Amino acid sequence: MEGNTTNSTERSCGLSEMPARPFFISVYTLICLASLVLNSITIYVCFCKVTTKSSIALYLKNLAVADMFVCLCLILRIIKYAVNSEEVQRIYCNFGAPAAYLNMYSSILFMGYIAANRYLKIVRPLEAHIKQTVRSTRNICITTWAILLAVICVYMVVFAITQSADSRRPAYGGFDCDIYHNNLLKKIYLFIQIISFVMFLLVLVSLILLYWWNVQRLQQAQRAAPVQSDRTKLSKSKRNMKVLVGVFCVCFVPYHLVRLPYVFIKPLLSDCTAVQTFYILKELTVLLAVLNASLDPLIYFVFCKAFRTHLNICLKCS
Repeated sequence: MEGNTTNSTERSCGLSEMPARPFFISVYTLICLASLVLNSITIYVCFCKVTTKSSIALYLKNLAVADMFVCLCLILRIIKYAVNSEEVQRIYCNFGAPAAYLNMYSSILFMGYIAANRYLKIVRPLEAHIKQTVRSTRNICITTWAILLAVICVYMVVFAITQSADSRRPAYGGFDCDIYHNNLLKKIYLFIQIISFVMFLLVLVSLILLYWWNVQRLQQAQRAAPVQSDRTKLSKSKRNMKVLVGVFCVCFVPYHLVRLPYVFIKPLLSDCTAVQTFYILKELTVLLAVLNASLDPLIYFVFCKAFRTHLNICLKCS
């Protein structure tokens, strides 16, 4: 009797009973379409038109790739909401969710790399720092993708093995992937969540400090700038950093303020209304996080002169 009650409760708390479902389908679809269009244009310009070989251009290309994959993962998330099928949920949990995490945190890291690169350009404008060379930038990008991919692959492999070996299928609740987690997968999942939060926190603190140091440095340089053109150039550098930090905070800070408490508190909740409310709050922050894929083209526009030039040419030709 107790098991049947639990199963009934899990089912009644599912996505099919959540009134916000149509809202999330509509908004995710709009963000997905906008992101696909903007990032398709971005990737075309970055890879087919921009021939500049620089560290900042390489970081922006990797960021564009990560954003495009976020859009593709978002399609599977929309299908999960629209179809509300256990099979779709399992596919999403095994492939869609891990891939989305991979690309979201690669975006976070690449935004941090871009900020550090700009800081070094301002502090040492006449020096070729080792971290600013194309070769070292390529190595940093490859290492970043390799580490994130290795972590996600461990989760995906364990998830697949768990599902094929476990004959006791849990009742389909339609919410998060934790309904399919055994003890081992719960530990791996929790470890990934904690490491991801720490990584985000480090990047956030670094961005704030770099922005503050840049502002101080630029203010000093502006007072000492002999001509107006130099002051204008320094003002643009400060504006660029402000855009980067602003996009990062709007998209990722709300998500991480809610995500880790959600992971720890949700298992303790027994009331369906509380579970759904907390889930909706978390999903609203996910909307902001995936919105980053639509806002990042603004970063390419303000940071890369070659991108601006070729984009203007493409727009005039069309």
